Amino acid sequence: MSRDQGRDTYREFGEAVNMTPGELSAWLASDESAHVGWRKKGTKGGESVGHASGRRIVDLLRRKRADLTAQDYAHMRKVIGYVHRHLAQRPSGDVRDTRWRWSLMNWGHDPLR
Repeated sequence: MSRDQGRDTYREFGEAVNMTPGELSAWLASDESAHVGWRKKGTKGGESVGHASGRRIVDLLRRKRADLTAQDYAHMRKVIGYVHRHLAQRPSGDVRDTRWRWSLMNWGHDPLR
């Protein structure tokens, strides 16, 4: 990845993830967070992909930019893509207490901000 690509990814990640590490950690500890999202086949009752991603996002937000690896940047791009795709699927009406919002929040984005 070029220096420019890394800079762009870092910037876009910062735009997509609008929750602080503390806010995201607190959210991930909630019942709502644990009960939304897709689970990999064969992981009945296990952690959702978004919830696991949220834990990784907390780690990424707490690390220094200079310490980020190529795998970290790949995950950042995955987060950016998820947030953009799901924002485009916004349901009509009040989304405050919807699985759509909660799923996005697992990925570090609160659409009500």
